[in-house]
Amino acid sequence: MERKKLIPIPSRGLMTERDIGKPPILDIHSLGIDFGGLHAVEDFTLVMGRTEITGLIGPNGAGKTTVFNLITNVYQPTRGVILLDGIDTKGKSTYQINQMGVARTFQNIRLFGELSVEENVLIGLHNQIHYSFASSLFRLPGYWKQEKQAREKAGELLSIFGMQDLRAHQAGSLPYGAQRRLEIVRALATNPKLLLLDEPAAGMNPAETAELMENICKIRDTFQIAIMLIEHDMSLVMGICEGIAVLNYGKIIAKGTPDEIKNNPVVIEAYLGKKEEEGAC
Repeated sequence: MERKKLIPIPSRGLMTERDIGKPPILDIHSLGIDFGGLHAVEDFTLVMGRTEITGLIGPNGAGKTTVFNLITNVYQPTRGVILLDGIDTKGKSTYQINQMGVARTFQNIRLFGELSVEENVLIGLHNQIHYSFASSLFRLPGYWKQEKQAREKAGELLSIFGMQDLRAHQAGSLPYGAQRRLEIVRALATNPKLLLLDEPAAGMNPAETAELMENICKIRDTFQIAIMLIEHDMSLVMGICEGIAVLNYGKIIAKGTPDEIKNNPVVIEAYLGKKEEEGAC
């Protein structure tokens, strides 16, 4: 995957060359939320192209997961606007945001551990299965057709991570890295336009992280979706992200390409400590 350079656009941001001429999938401006007297996020502005991979980095407590919670409407913002594919998300429920095309994974894995790998993916496919109550109750042909299509789709998604042979395994019995991958597959099952990954490499060894990098690029290229990720592994962030926003105390202190961010003195001192070795897609 060849990374595209960022181009300034009129609406407050940067966009990859690949997405120029297309409306942004995400357009956030002047976003803020207060908890009591604390400005947890303040004046957060970001534009994402439709097939862009963006990183959101910063120290623990900087507000990164709060931004994800704002995008998915777990929290309602105190100030600012979030446009998803041009539509204002204000007042929408988390379920409605998912229906609009946003899927996410979590810092702490949230699988249904007692269910099988395949059943976890089928849960993600629920909004794409359409049969009547009567068809389900009496197991009519329409029911079995939808079930067959859903299981085929689940198998296709699992094959992206080479997990199709694990479809009958109990999700909670999988190694940690495999559970992380399964959570991403389940999120993809909802057919998103924007995929939010909260520390996807947490708990992974270097080999698993390298494979994850390849798979994130593969997901973007296969499904033609935008991906925003929170991650502390700088080799992953610098290796696959086309744009990076650095958050500190709820405010963006730097935005730009990986080269610009890793050469920014403020970022180097506060977050990176030293220049990390760059990975590659």
